[in-house]
Amino acid sequence: MAKFVWHYVDSGKCSPSYNMALDEALLDLHSRGEIGPVLRFYEWSPATLSIGYFQRIEKDIDMEKVKELGLGFVRRPTGGRGVLHEHELTYSVIVSENYPEMPETVTEAYRVISGGLLEGFRNLGLQAEFSIPDSDVTNQLRNPKSGVCFDAPSWYELVVEGKKVAGSAQTRQKGVILQHGAILLSLDVDKLTSIFKYSSEALKERVRRTLPDRAIAIDRLSDRDITIDECKVAFSQGFEKSLDITLEPLELTDEQMELVRQIEKEKYANDEWNFKK
Repeated sequence: MAKFVWHYVDSGKCSPSYNMALDEALLDLHSRGEIGPVLRFYEWSPATLSIGYFQRIEKDIDMEKVKELGLGFVRRPTGGRGVLHEHELTYSVIVSENYPEMPETVTEAYRVISGGLLEGFRNLGLQAEFSIPDSDVTNQLRNPKSGVCFDAPSWYELVVEGKKVAGSAQTRQKGVILQHGAILLSLDVDKLTSIFKYSSEALKERVRRTLPDRAIAIDRLSDRDITIDECKVAFSQGFEKSLDITLEPLELTDEQMELVRQIEKEKYANDEWNFKK
């Protein structure tokens, strides 16, 4: 039987507002039936702090530090907590909720989509596995002590030796699932922890000290340098195997690119969206 064909988009390094606008535009175009399901890879220029849709800046984020470090800033359309996009490959998957054998529940859909990440890590020679949080971690996810995404693994995120190596978030709109996430190539713990607010200096120090026990990057898992390009090959092949699909490059039309620019201008490049909570 012929495999399903998905679109493949490699955006390279883009601005934070463009990255989020393109993800949303691809979701819109898929919902209209103009394009099929999509696997996209991208990077960030400049390095960027993205925060979850429901996250409160005043409570969680030290914006003065963000500006001091010259970081970009954007609010994602997905939930979850803050992510520093610096030394990483970011992926997004756009697929209909009624796609064959796609589970209805968010948690199980994570499992199916994230299977591509699992195979990708294996292609790199790394033995990742799905996280299944124990009761203590589950309680922590409900009542997080910090706004840092990599502070704890959620259901079916990828861990190596119990440490989170890829974090993802998901939204469902117009009958379409958008899941995107960060594959860590390297992690600057001091920079990451410096851009968040904490209820006390003691908590800040505890997060800074314990984060390396909770999160790990590819450069600490391999004795060789693994490049972004190598990751793109490994993870694209991982998604092809896990989802039993074939990837074909997608080039958006001028009209479709205008939709991206419109969404960027009206939402992700707009302070009213980014600072609304």
